Amino acid sequence: MITGVALVVLGILGAASVIAKKPGMDEVVKKLSQYQGWIGFVGCLWGVWTIISAILNLGWLGTLPIWWITYLATGVVEAGLGFILGYGLIQQYALAKASAEVKAKAQQGYQKLVSVQIPLGYAGIALGIWCIIGNFMFL
Repeated sequence: MITGVALVVLGILGAASVIAKKPGMDEVVKKLSQYQGWIGFVGCLWGVWTIISAILNLGWLGTLPIWWITYLATGVVEAGLGFILGYGLIQQYALAKASAEVKAKAQQGYQKLVSVQIPLGYAGIALGIWCIIGNFMFL
């Protein structure tokens, strides 16, 4: 449930330029944007942990394939959106003492992800809603 809500928030921030144009959503986007860096930083870490957890729970693929695929997709979208939104903080804290090569690779990854930020935002909203609904249906 918390992951679903986090994904919706990450999705709103990821697709903020489009969502802010909708009536009434401008204020929501402005309020969330103040904390975008920290939300992204935590979302990236949470997404990486979700990917690791999905791999560790590979056995679900045989019994709960849709839920496992959802779990993995959730981690990938969380990590991607979190990296995009929290790149400034990631650069400040995680990459501060990194080599120039690592910083360059991080910048390349960031540039690639920024090109799909809005579709990732929509995917985050959709997956977040699916996770919330799935929690009520399956758990």
